[in-house]
Amino acid sequence: MSIYEPVIGLEVHLQTKTKSKMFCGCSSNYFGSEPNTRTCPVCLGLPGALPVPNEKAIEHTLKLALALNCSINKKSKFDRKNYFFHDLPKGYQISQYDLPIGYDGWVEIEVRDDSKRIRIKRVHQEEDTAKTINEGENLLIDFNKSGVPLTEIVTKTDFESIEEVIKFAKRMRQIVRYLDVSDADMEKGQMRFELNMSLRKQGEKQLPSYKVEVKNIGSISVLEKVIIREVERQTKILDEGEIPDQETRGLKDMTGETVSQRVKEDSDDYRYFPEPDIPPLEFSDNYISEIRKTIPELPHEKKMRFEEEYGLDGGMAEVLISTKDFADWYEMASEGKKKEQAIDIASWIIGDLKKLMTAKKVSLKKLKIKPVHISKISEMVSSGIISGTTGKQILEESFDTGKDPEIIVKERNLGQIGDKEEIEEVASRIIEKNPKVVSDYKNKNENALKYLVGQVMRETKGRANPKLTEEILKSILE
Repeated sequence: MSIYEPVIGLEVHLQTKTKSKMFCGCSSNYFGSEPNTRTCPVCLGLPGALPVPNEKAIEHTLKLALALNCSINKKSKFDRKNYFFHDLPKGYQISQYDLPIGYDGWVEIEVRDDSKRIRIKRVHQEEDTAKTINEGENLLIDFNKSGVPLTEIVTKTDFESIEEVIKFAKRMRQIVRYLDVSDADMEKGQMRFELNMSLRKQGEKQLPSYKVEVKNIGSISVLEKVIIREVERQTKILDEGEIPDQETRGLKDMTGETVSQRVKEDSDDYRYFPEPDIPPLEFSDNYISEIRKTIPELPHEKKMRFEEEYGLDGGMAEVLISTKDFADWYEMASEGKKKEQAIDIASWIIGDLKKLMTAKKVSLKKLKIKPVHISKISEMVSSGIISGTTGKQILEESFDTGKDPEIIVKERNLGQIGDKEEIEEVASRIIEKNPKVVSDYKNKNENALKYLVGQVMRETKGRANPKLTEEILKSILE
């Protein structure tokens, strides 16, 4: 049996955030609507209906192309991509061919503590197709989705592992959300993948003589399953001395299994020609510059800065930059803090705060607790005003009520006990109640002292200073 490696290219189809469709005034907010209620002669492809481009959609695509480090075609145009399928009312799709808005870009991903650039071949604007629904022997078509603005990002075959594909897919979803050009809600079909994949023997450099395309993958986890299944399927064919068919395949189910749909088309099969009803696009240097100014700090750059500025490790930084809002929330909590304190604040947010958010099903936007509250809890614990256990209690109360942690400490008298005599009195009682543990301590049992400290903390309801408690216990015992 030969050992093969995958040759993978990815197409990302992204529905961008606009109020209306790409070439007409119908609402693009079609999800959940009754079938065929968001339509007009343009998106139904009726004779004589003329398309008018959506300026906001084009702006989103240009912004994304710039964020992906693409060169920009200052003179671009729309083309007709001709093919006949149930979901295409006109018999062609308005897309872009030889002059896409963006080309020759790249995205940085981190794989196994190293960085790698995945090259972007093109970023272009097009319209979405209708939705087909199979009901027994009947094929139903819903044209609400037809004509929704779609941005397509096409990569080069730079992926060398499944891990790299998944890292790229997740980073792309982050980027478009940071840019606010799309919500990229995959359950609503706002972000989909098409996989172009073949296998070659390990060590070979030449591209294989075939390519299999898998369309409409609507989940990153399913994308991973598809790649695994395709590696297995294509390996079996190659090991039998055959060459896999160059074809388009569709998902059979969520396990990643695919079925053949049709022979894979090449660009010549689509008979591209310029769209005669839409004038060419022209972007001035000033317009491109103004769009570039709207691009925020993107996930990779933000992660690098968090590691440098706040001293975070890569794992902590990756969690905090998961969304722009979450990263901003952390920065508000850590504003003006030294690295040691910023790291501690990050630990509180990533650990205890996220656990509460998950357990109580509260989103970031609905949090009552404020960034400054986390900062105060961190400071009070690190300075010894309260214990870590008390800090967790205060965090939960502030989470539920939005009350300032300092006020909670004052109202409930939760400040840490630092009075030596008060702790000595409690420690003496604990020692007297636990003669066996004392004996274990004297026999060098390390856990004995921890147990006694825990009992003092329990009796003082977490208010005793742990370090001082340990010192006093040792002093009494010795």
